Amino acid sequence: MNILEVENLKMWDTSTDKVIIHNSSFHVKQGNCLAIVGESGSGKSVTCRSIMRLNKIGIHQSGDILFKGENLNKLSEQEMRKKRGKNLCMILQNGMSAFDPSCVIGIHLRETLFEHFGWNNKEIELKMKDAMESVMLKNPIDIMNKYPHQLSGGMLQRIMISLALVLEPDMIIADEPTTALDTLSQYEVVEQFIQLRERMGCSMIFVSHDLGIVKKIADEVLVMKDGKIIERGNIQSVFSEAQHPYTQYLVSTRLELSNHFKKIMREELHHC
Repeated sequence: MNILEVENLKMWDTSTDKVIIHNSSFHVKQGNCLAIVGESGSGKSVTCRSIMRLNKIGIHQSGDILFKGENLNKLSEQEMRKKRGKNLCMILQNGMSAFDPSCVIGIHLRETLFEHFGWNNKEIELKMKDAMESVMLKNPIDIMNKYPHQLSGGMLQRIMISLALVLEPDMIIADEPTTALDTLSQYEVVEQFIQLRERMGCSMIFVSHDLGIVKKIADEVLVMKDGKIIERGNIQSVFSEAQHPYTQYLVSTRLELSNHFKKIMREELHHC
């Protein structure tokens, strides 16, 4: 059973007529995680934003985006707003851009949850406190009273994951959620995403250029280059039998990095 079916998605910039996505078709099975990989500018993020219908003005899209059988491309902006957050939840690359810098974090959380569930402040605080503690955020009430700039990137990502836990969406779209983080925070955030899937059983699209992370979290993978899908398949087959030279290059550089890292670690241990 597919929760999402994207058919012949085409996207273009109306000011230049430049095609950004060339007739992409793919699907996400219920409960599965699909990774989209590729270098910067390959079309990963615009593909995600097209599902949420959040691309910039001037970028048009055609084709069908069927979410639980309903064509999102045919919905009004008002109908789409109801879907965002509750049914389709997007976690962005940069935690800062998800929150209003002029408000404390708690205001954003309260507004979002009130809009979808109509809960009072006490209920919201209780649910967010539990969810934040479950993603290892200490002193949640203090955190809710802080401004985004007072928190680290890793903390902001975990706040977004905890909000997703409370919203319980059918699908989470995570657009390079670890790119702006240091290695330790990356590891912790990826662990939280894995637990999020286990706990909620929701479907996920996970965008990354880091194949090590993708291998840990995804079931299927799409490889994008220059706005086209050039390879697809389950994780194992794409990693072990990549057909396209570009995918082979991505996999081999990942292995080199991983071997290099292991070598450094061995040398470190040897010197200790």
